Amino acid sequence: MTTPRDNEIKTEGLHLDLFARNCPICDTSRAVEFAPANFDLNRLDAFAFASRKRPEFMHFRLVECQTCDLLYANPAPNPDALVKAYAAASFSASNESAYAAKTYGNYLKRYVADMPDRDGALDIGTGDGAFLEQLQAAGFENVAGVEPSAAPVQAAKPHIRTLIRLGPFRASDYASEEFRLVSCFQTIEHVHDPLQLCRDALRIIKPGGAFFIVCHNRRALLARVLGSKSPIFDIEHLQLFSPVSAQALLKTAGFKRVEVRPIVNRYPVSYWANLIPAPTRVKDVLSGVLTSTRAGKVTLAAPVGNLAAIAFR
Repeated sequence: MTTPRDNEIKTEGLHLDLFARNCPICDTSRAVEFAPANFDLNRLDAFAFASRKRPEFMHFRLVECQTCDLLYANPAPNPDALVKAYAAASFSASNESAYAAKTYGNYLKRYVADMPDRDGALDIGTGDGAFLEQLQAAGFENVAGVEPSAAPVQAAKPHIRTLIRLGPFRASDYASEEFRLVSCFQTIEHVHDPLQLCRDALRIIKPGGAFFIVCHNRRALLARVLGSKSPIFDIEHLQLFSPVSAQALLKTAGFKRVEVRPIVNRYPVSYWANLIPAPTRVKDVLSGVLTSTRAGKVTLAAPVGNLAAIAFR
C-alpha cells in the first residue's frame, strides 16, 4: 500500500520520491525498525544500480515484518524513479555473470526432469543474457530474456542480444501460459512490488511449469556475522528475504509446490575481494594485485548466503 510522499531526495541525475509502504508480501504494518536510513545519494555513481558492483554499504531505512519475516525498505522509492535509475545503469560484470549463470544452470538440472517439456523460457532481469545460453544448453526452446538496463544488453553476445527485450518486465508483453519456465535471479530484491511480479510470472507459466528465483538470504550465517557491513544491505535492495519469507512470497502468489535451498556460488577471487568490508583504498590495491596476477583468476566456491527457490504451477 502506498501512502502520500514521506520525503523527496534530489541529486544530480537522480530524483527519488520516497513513499511509506506496508509489507510487500502480507500487506501488514506489523514491523519493527531493523536499521535507520544510511545513504548519501551524492556518493552514488553510474554503477549504483548495476549488477555485481562493488558495494557502497548504504541502504534505505529497513524494517522487519513480524508476520512473514521479510526485511524491507520503508519508505521506498516510487517505481517510475527506479525504472529510470536502472535504465541508465552501467555494466561491467560479463565475466561474473557467466560464472553465476553456470551455477544457476547446474541447480536447474535438478528440476527440469519434473517438467512436461522444455518449450518456452523467460529470464527476468537477464543482464547480458548469460543464463539464456544455459537454458539453450539445457534443451529449452523459445528462450527469451527481459532486462531494464541498456548497458548489459549492449554487452550481450550478438546472437543472444536478439533474444532480449529491453525494458522493465511487464506481464502484458507476454501471453498467458506462454512459458514452461520463468527465472528471476538476484532481481526480486530490487523490484517495487515483488508479490505482483510473482503473480505475473504465475500467469505466464504453463501448468506443470516452474518459477526459479535466486536471492540473498538475510538469515544466512555470513549476513548475520557481517551485520551492516554485509554487501546485501544496499541502496538497490528494497527487500531482503529469508527462507521463511521466500516461501511466503511464492505461496501467497499462488504457487502450489515450493522448495527453498541454499546455493553455493563460484566466482574468481578478484570478484570476492570486491565484496569484503574494507576501505576503498585497500580494495583498490588488492584488486589491482589480483587482476594483474593469476591469483585473481582462481575460482572459489563459497556458501556466501544466497538461496534458491523453485515453485511449480
